[in-house]
Amino acid sequence: MAAPPLPSQSRPHPKSPVRIDVIIVGAGLAGLAAAISIAQSGHAVTVFEAAKQLSEIGAGLQLTPNCTRILQQWNLSARLWASGAEPTSLTVHRCTGKVLAQEDDFNKNIRAKYGAPFLDMHRIDLQQALYERACELGVQFRMNQRVQSIDFYLDRPELTTESGTQAQADLIVAGDGLWSACRSSFLGKTLPPLPTGDLAYRIVLRLDQIDSEDLRDWVKNPTCHFWIGPGAHAVGYSLRNGDMYNIVLLVPDNLPPGVRRQSGSVEEMEALFHGWDPILSRFLSLVSEVDKWKLMHLDVLDAWVNDKSNFVMIGDSCHPMLPYLAQGANSAIEDGAVLGLLLGFMKSKAQLPKALKLYEKLRKARGDAIVKETFKQRTDFHMPDGPEQEKRDELFLSQLGKEVEVPFPSRWTCPQVQPWLYGYDAYGEVQDVIEREKPFEEAQPEKSPTASACSATASKQMAGEKQRQVGVW
Repeated sequence: MAAPPLPSQSRPHPKSPVRIDVIIVGAGLAGLAAAISIAQSGHAVTVFEAAKQLSEIGAGLQLTPNCTRILQQWNLSARLWASGAEPTSLTVHRCTGKVLAQEDDFNKNIRAKYGAPFLDMHRIDLQQALYERACELGVQFRMNQRVQSIDFYLDRPELTTESGTQAQADLIVAGDGLWSACRSSFLGKTLPPLPTGDLAYRIVLRLDQIDSEDLRDWVKNPTCHFWIGPGAHAVGYSLRNGDMYNIVLLVPDNLPPGVRRQSGSVEEMEALFHGWDPILSRFLSLVSEVDKWKLMHLDVLDAWVNDKSNFVMIGDSCHPMLPYLAQGANSAIEDGAVLGLLLGFMKSKAQLPKALKLYEKLRKARGDAIVKETFKQRTDFHMPDGPEQEKRDELFLSQLGKEVEVPFPSRWTCPQVQPWLYGYDAYGEVQDVIEREKPFEEAQPEKSPTASACSATASKQMAGEKQRQVGVW
């Protein structure tokens, strides 16, 4: 069933007494999240987007509590919450279908632990809800404007689009994704993403495409399933309140160098999963066409903020993530929320460098660490058959039917990794650092010891002179 609207206790969003002009490049999830958070902080926001309109691109997203906790604060439409599917269980299967791990009442357990839900949604539903909210907050959108370059060395940074449009702002935020042109301007060179060695088949099936009653029931009653096997894995979950089924297949990359996306062969796809769980095979047999997406990453960047403190990166432009922990979208929304919150605490434009450096301090270490953790998850899910795989499966099975209390091959339920990911509180972290470090408090100028001594001497001399005048001496 769909998750109902979940208005948690409203938390104050700071509003700066000064107003800066902010340009955000990209109307993806990172850019829209930043637009909402920055606009709520009282600043003027314009978003430049390459597409002519937001279209139904992409497929499913798994929104974990570290993200839904933020979304609850933004007064998004009830339609968004109704479009979700809340999985009641999470199951890890061996490629054959054998259950290795299962958590029943997953939805209830997640809410109890983290105070926010785990929701499966279609990307466009979230993107549209964020866009509508940004418009309500007065954010301006410039569509069909692909940014080509940025000049950081004017009084205010200036971007230029491929159509020749130029625009300046106090701050430019790069939310233009994996192939970011903004990042190239920042670095002074093109930094192409690197292949990870994997690609993804992304599949969405509508309920009316599914004839078998048992598969229809599987879709209508949302659960989350992983199938892990040598060199590959698959994940399946319901969308739109059980009206759609999303499947992602992660397999070795065989796309030509330089090709990001290509139409795939359904026959090739099915052959890769021949002999896997019959349930998965039956779903795949319903697919009529499919695309292949090369999975890419970046080397860790030295900085996300430029030296002039008029440019900052968010989301995939600075920390693209393998989808193996479903944190790409969640982390991008964290970035946007934290950036906007910090800009709300500024008391003057001169404090913009402090806000950006604090954003980088709070976000970069976490973003880089999640990227590394996704590669570890790939290692555990794609393990070739053999002694290590058998040892992994023994560990899985040793915890089956129990509350997991040991480091676990599935980080989705690992008692160390899950709380680190899902327990993250963007509002709480920003408030804590503001109270602890008081970064935006203006320091009072200190008097020099010499000046203080001179002042004290002068005061004594004046007092003595007054005393002499009244005949005390």
